[in-house]
Amino acid sequence: MEISKQEYQKFVQDRAKSSPIVKNCALAFAIGGGICVLGQAVMDAWTAFGLGKTDAGTATSITLVFLSVLLTGLNLYNKLGRYGGAGTLVPITGFANAVASPAIDFKSEGLITGMAAKMFTVAGPVIVFGVAASAAYGVILMLVQMLQ
Repeated sequence: MEISKQEYQKFVQDRAKSSPIVKNCALAFAIGGGICVLGQAVMDAWTAFGLGKTDAGTATSITLVFLSVLLTGLNLYNKLGRYGGAGTLVPITGFANAVASPAIDFKSEGLITGMAAKMFTVAGPVIVFGVAASAAYGVILMLVQMLQ
């Protein structure tokens, strides 16, 4: 039996489950907001331990990265991601998860050819384009300041 592309598209659309967009957005908002609230609580705790604002911010970043990698290693961040969707992509924890996940997945291939080679498959392009964009912005800023 041969069907056209349009007939196939209609067949797929009829069979596909509709996505609960409002529910997904609410869960992403709640989970992402929860991660941010946790980050603020961690920062307040570091400040209460006597760190200055800058040092508390650094310690908070380190703590959130550690917690994200720990939860990734325990396969809990993945479960949270299935529940909270895009809410788990809050930059620092999502980035740590993006680095840790491939490293864990490919650890059986060895330290160099597995973990080290695959660790930045997801996060690598983000780092490369982030560095390139910051260099370009720096050059633009320097040129604008020279023209003033």
